[in-house]
Amino acid sequence: MELMKILDELSAELEELSFSSPVAYVYNPLVYAREPIRKYLGRYASLGAENVFIGMNPGPWGMAQTGVPFGAVEPVRDWLGLESEVGRPPNEHPKRPVEGFACGRAEVSGMRVWGWAQETFGSPESFFKIFFIHNYCPLLFLADTGRNLTPDKLKAAERNAMLEPCNRALRRFIQVMAPKRVIGVGVWAEARARDTLGDLDVEISKILHPSPASPVANRGWAPQASAQLREMGIELGT
Repeated sequence: MELMKILDELSAELEELSFSSPVAYVYNPLVYAREPIRKYLGRYASLGAENVFIGMNPGPWGMAQTGVPFGAVEPVRDWLGLESEVGRPPNEHPKRPVEGFACGRAEVSGMRVWGWAQETFGSPESFFKIFFIHNYCPLLFLADTGRNLTPDKLKAAERNAMLEPCNRALRRFIQVMAPKRVIGVGVWAEARARDTLGDLDVEISKILHPSPASPVANRGWAPQASAQLREMGIELGT
């Protein structure tokens, strides 16, 4: 599978990097959660989606647990049907354990994204015929306190070293999927898409990020995201 090959090669490149304070722990679900990622791509990446959402990187209770972007356990297991064995990162923060599909904590962003998809489209197949969801960077970064660190919080040199392979992988990923539109989930992801894909024949836009840290998203993320998508001319389900 070409998409899995792209991610495997990205994973190998990222495994060669090192990160310093404020980063204390780095999780790479492309390694320890490879099986559910492989199933996700194999089942849903070939249904003809014309729109690809690009997220930033994993959250500790989402993709870090299941391997799936925005992958809160409940929707990934019960709606996408992708439950699979998940290993553990070699260096794990005691407050942020990887429990895979046994994890009892739900990622709010993931529950919002996949909950919206289920409510709007009903079946995964109906959703993935129109959309696919991918993450720009597959690494989770944690501070020594266990606080989640987004890629923009890394030291400049280390961030740039991470951006290079992620840029190449994103470009190859989009060229293989050949969507009509790439939609950044939030401003940072949109910027990465524009920098990386701006010369390709693909429209680039963005929607509101579903993070609970966003007061705007907390005022009803789903209807706002739907409105933004309809403004792009994308037809949604009932």
